[in-house]
Amino acid sequence: MRGIDSIPRKSLTIEQQNLFLNYLQNTDKYKHWYPTFAVMLGTGLRVGELTGLRWEDIDFKNNLIKVNHTLVFYERSKSSKTGFGIDTPKTKAGFRTIPMIKTVREALQKQQTYLQKEQIRSVDNIDGFRDFIFLNRFGHVQNQGPLNKALKRIIRDCNFAELDKNPSINNDCLLPNFSCHVLRHTFTTRLVESGMNVKVIQNVLGHSDIQTTLNIYADVTRDMKNQQFNQLEDFISKDA
Repeated sequence: MRGIDSIPRKSLTIEQQNLFLNYLQNTDKYKHWYPTFAVMLGTGLRVGELTGLRWEDIDFKNNLIKVNHTLVFYERSKSSKTGFGIDTPKTKAGFRTIPMIKTVREALQKQQTYLQKEQIRSVDNIDGFRDFIFLNRFGHVQNQGPLNKALKRIIRDCNFAELDKNPSINNDCLLPNFSCHVLRHTFTTRLVESGMNVKVIQNVLGHSDIQTTLNIYADVTRDMKNQQFNQLEDFISKDA
């Protein structure tokens, strides 16, 4: 089906991003996932950084998120350890603060309200870290596997809903298959599109090597240039 088995983009378009977030906010079945994915889209946090966030890492007074550790899940088949552990960032660049934009602040407040309403409390003590923010219904921390599975269900149902409303909808107006990492790349794309300084982008993303940031920057700006020239061609041919 269109939009469900299509090749994923490097990042979501603004229209797809809005479709995704609006669907989460307005669909009772998935509403509880909104804070998780809205924070990812508004901060560019890596999955382990997001799932390892604690309430003490959030500075609501100054609108800052402190990143100083990551939550790691050790799979039995790939490690001598099993279960969860806490790692510190591998480089100094990983230690950083991320400004909270309005949508991120509101998403975190929604998460607070949801946990209180459902009486869900963080029950894990992982290497001395506790009081985590993003929990399953039993109060345990999340990991990448369940998050990506949730995304697949959300994408499928969102696209079905859009196709029900308009069977002839353009494929670009549906959600492509994407993973949590695409949300980080989408955030980066929005920063580049906004004209943000590349050094600021590097700092916010926690890249130790500026070349990593520059490679993404080059990819996005190339796509932007192609898109704008396509618009120019459409504009010229319209009046031909």
